[in-house]
Amino acid sequence: MPTAKELAQAYYDGLKEAYYREGGQEVWDRFASVAQGASQEDIDWLLKFYPDIPESLIELLKLVDGTYYREYPQDKVLLYFLGSDYEGYPYYLLSARQMVDTKDQFRQWGDYLIDREYDDIPVDEGVCDDMDKLDFLHFSDCCNNGGTSQLFIDFSPSAKGQKGQVLRYLHDPDELVVVADSFDEYLQMLIDQDYAFIDEDSVEE
Repeated sequence: MPTAKELAQAYYDGLKEAYYREGGQEVWDRFASVAQGASQEDIDWLLKFYPDIPESLIELLKLVDGTYYREYPQDKVLLYFLGSDYEGYPYYLLSARQMVDTKDQFRQWGDYLIDREYDDIPVDEGVCDDMDKLDFLHFSDCCNNGGTSQLFIDFSPSAKGQKGQVLRYLHDPDELVVVADSFDEYLQMLIDQDYAFIDEDSVEE
């Protein structure tokens, strides 16, 4: 098994190859020339709220501290960096600070999912049903500025779930499902899918 650092680096290197393969070399090179890793201060701030954050996510943030309207010293970055099990939707990686800044947003609108308010909206049985116990780390928004889909690490699963499982929220039709039992497994899934979310369309956008 690779270490967290090795997995994060392998993911990053493979993503670069996917951009190059799909004709996005210029897009990637421009991003790589601007992006920086998260500061130790920002990582420590994130750990204050999420002490159980996967080491592989920390290592990924050390390589690039977000790709979602992320203001770096040289320029702003907006780059597709992640995917999910949902075909056709590339996702951005939030910065360490953005993860903290958005930590309470799901509570403002997601109670209908946790409370199973509607029988026709699928919610994975591995997700808890108690808003008071809810502990989600929001780490990614989809290409539609997060309005269509968001990704979370779930530190408060039900007895049928796994602590640290990765959840995908989808809007219209709504659902909240487990896509991987861990963040490591999630990254490996994207690697095994050969970064299917990167194609000619996503490179050109």
